Amino acid sequence: MKTKKQNSTSAFEKFASHVSKAAGSTPAFIGAFSIVVVWAVCGPFFDYSETWQLIINTGTTIITFLMVFLIQKAQNKDSLAIQLKLNELVASNEYSSNSLVDIESMTEEEMIIVQKYYHRLSELAKKEESVRTSHSIAEAHEQHQRKDKNRTKIRTQKSPKK
Repeated sequence: MKTKKQNSTSAFEKFASHVSKAAGSTPAFIGAFSIVVVWAVCGPFFDYSETWQLIINTGTTIITFLMVFLIQKAQNKDSLAIQLKLNELVASNEYSSNSLVDIESMTEEEMIIVQKYYHRLSELAKKEESVRTSHSIAEAHEQHQRKDKNRTKIRTQKSPKK
């Protein structure tokens, strides 16, 4: 059951997400650019007064201040979603280290140790074969066929026997 607080948080998340997407759109840029052009064109009519300058400064400051928080909220949610997806991939692969599932909680020193491990692994891989060899089209087809066979095998195991 959702409480009132959860619903309002959800509404704010939705609002932040929509505003972030809208702010990054072409129409938003054109609108902001148009406002600046209209403001600049009005300059001579107001003798480039302090009030004329204050209008654009105040408007842009307020909008920037509010947008920072909205965009950060949307970014935090996106970042968490990416982390969870990566955690799922790490946890589901039998050859990956489960210690990486919660790597964002490690200290920087611990991350540097893990980074050194992967750097060494990369060096060893470079000695064995080139990037073109290890990422060939033939290898992609072989990998797809292996996965397809596994999916078929799993489906036949799950389907009820007649």
